[in-house]
Amino acid sequence: MAMWVGWLECDLLLGDVHSLKEKRSVVKPLVAALGRTFAVSVAEVDHLDLHRRAGIGVALVSPDRAHLVEVLDAVERTLAERPEVDLLSARRALRSAED
Repeated sequence: MAMWVGWLECDLLLGDVHSLKEKRSVVKPLVAALGRTFAVSVAEVDHLDLHRRAGIGVALVSPDRAHLVEVLDAVERTLAERPEVDLLSARRALRSAED
């Protein structure tokens, strides 16, 4: 049996946001939508004290490496297409149970 674990760490610049409260109103629905749409674990993981930046972490477990890559690609593409954020960078890692 093969098991694959993948994660994606995205650094986002938020648009017209002037406070941490406004940041929450952008990031919280974004995190919820990603989790719902792609069935992934997702959370804000970095830049918690900055109102115009957000670090979003996404994780997924799959028996198939190709599926893992497909889902993480789709999540990254979705973030890049969102008009309220700019995707500054994305890092990913994939590991199998045999690594």
